[in-house]
Amino acid sequence: MNSQPPQDAEGVPVSVKIRERLAAARKRFHANDNIADYIQPGELEKLLDEVEAKMQGVLDSLVIDTTGDHNTRNTARRVAKMYINEVFSGRYVEPPRITEFPNAEHLNELMIVGPITVRSACSHHFCPVIGKLWIGVLPNEHTNVIGLSKYARIVDWVMGRPQIQEEAVVQLADLIQEKTQPDGLAIVMEASHFCMSWRGVKETDSRMINSVMRGVFLKDSALRREFLSLIPRKG
Repeated sequence: MNSQPPQDAEGVPVSVKIRERLAAARKRFHANDNIADYIQPGELEKLLDEVEAKMQGVLDSLVIDTTGDHNTRNTARRVAKMYINEVFSGRYVEPPRITEFPNAEHLNELMIVGPITVRSACSHHFCPVIGKLWIGVLPNEHTNVIGLSKYARIVDWVMGRPQIQEEAVVQLADLIQEKTQPDGLAIVMEASHFCMSWRGVKETDSRMINSVMRGVFLKDSALRREFLSLIPRKG
C-alpha cells in the first residue's frame, strides 16, 4: 500500500487545509479540542484516508508485514477508522443536540447522575482511560433542565478525545455549567489509566480519582459531604 498521504487536485493534504483554517481563525487545536467547525463536508472521509496512509507508514517502520500477514492486512484502515470515527470522534463532530427545558417545578434539591462510563485515551501515549463519572447538580428556579441521558451524551463527546483526566473533568464542568446554570455543580471521576498498567510501572490496581466543585458545593461543606456520601464507589 502507498503510505503517502492522499492529496487533492491542488496537491494539498486535507489536514493541511484544516490547519490553515484553524490558523486563520487563531484557534488552537490541542488534542482535547473540538475542531468540527473547521472541517468542511466530505473532508472527514478524506482525513480518514490520510490517516490510513500515514498509519501504513508507521506499520512499515515497525517492520510489520501487512501484505503477507492476513491479520494486519487492513490494520491501517481499521486504526484510522477507530481514531476518526470512534475513540477520538469528540474532536471531529459537533456537540450532541441537548434540549433544555425551564425548571417549571422550581426544583432545588440535589440530583446525582451516575455512574456514567468514561472511555477516553491519554494524550501522552494514546493509551485507554476507562472509568466512571458522577455528576451532582443543585438546580434553582432559573436552571435549565436536561434529560438524564443527555448527560451521558455530553460525557461521551468530551471524553472522546485524547485527554488528561484533570483537564477533561474541568472541560465537562464548564460545558454543563454553561448549559444548565445551576446553583452548584460537582463532578467526580475515577478511572484506570493503561499508560500505568500496560506500560511504564505496569501497576494494574492503581486508579486516579479527581473532582471539580462549583458554586454552593465549594461553599457548603455539608452539601459536599452529602454528594460524596451518595456516590456508590467500590472500595
